Amino acid sequence: MIALKMKRLMLKMVVGAALLTAPAMSFAGVFISVGFAPPVLPVYTQPLCPGDGYLWTPGYWAYGPYGYYWVPGVWVQPPGVGLLWTPGYWGFFGGSYRWNAGYWGPHIGFYGGVNYGFGYIGHGYEGGYWEGGHFSYNRSFNNINVSVIHNTYSHPVAVGGGGYSRVSFNGGAGGIAARPLPNEMAAQREQHVQPTALQQSHQAAAGQDRNQLASVNGGHPQMAAAHTANEYHNVATQHAQAHPLTANDRAGAAGGGARPNTVAGNNATQRGGFAGGAQQQARPQGGQPQQQARPVAQPQQAARPQPQQAARPAAAQSQPQARPQPQARPQAAPHAQAAPQRSNGHR
Repeated sequence: MIALKMKRLMLKMVVGAALLTAPAMSFAGVFISVGFAPPVLPVYTQPLCPGDGYLWTPGYWAYGPYGYYWVPGVWVQPPGVGLLWTPGYWGFFGGSYRWNAGYWGPHIGFYGGVNYGFGYIGHGYEGGYWEGGHFSYNRSFNNINVSVIHNTYSHPVAVGGGGYSRVSFNGGAGGIAARPLPNEMAAQREQHVQPTALQQSHQAAAGQDRNQLASVNGGHPQMAAAHTANEYHNVATQHAQAHPLTANDRAGAAGGGARPNTVAGNNATQRGGFAGGAQQQARPQGGQPQQQARPVAQPQQAARPQPQQAARPAAAQSQPQARPQPQARPQAAPHAQAAPQRSNGHR
């Protein structure tokens, strides 16, 4: 009995120590609050997917002692089969902008209605879905080499609204007015997995890269995306050694340099893209059959077994905030290899 109690005590001590030493990013949604809005989302192209099983995690503006800085979008291996990434977002509440950290879970939750592009069109996820233990990629949103990755399909999504917002926050003056859908609220109550250690170190590396500071790059980060976090870490280390952060950079954190978040500026340009610079915004395809599926990818439809469910609330809710989807990709040519449209949901 004594031995059992000792084991339990040791376990509690280990867990407590892990929580105390966990990177701040794990609890970013609780502590980070800023008095001014983040810059608009930059336009960038998505690097080629490095291999089967990787999921795209879009870039975002984080905040640290030196102000807002851009964390490059990267391909990440999820911490488990069947898990999807819900991006973090800035939300205006109580007179300040608060960061709501991203997480892994079986369904996509609310991410502020922010159109991060590449399948994250404001609500849900159009980039693919899990089926039979494998992830099926939607080539309309992902830069995929179909000669290497065969579990793909193509399903463009028409995004409603007149413009493609680049607003990077929810609520407040000029912010996105989206609110959580019922299924997104349900997803938020599910058990979540925190960002992986690699994702956390990825954000930390970006915070030490002077070139990523909004006050230095004016809202145009030097490196907006990378194939993997490790690839960017190598670059960030070189940047940090060549141009270390200074006291002047800390002084610039209070304001500025970043592009102002005006409504006109936010809606002026389309976002996204594939290799070769092709814009990755929505292809209007009026008659595109909805049943082509975006399973779990849509938070609203947990297991979408029926093709008809493709009535995609997410796309509909994305309205102006949503960013268009990709136009022709270089690798889109071999469509014959693409998997035909699949029914929605985890299988």
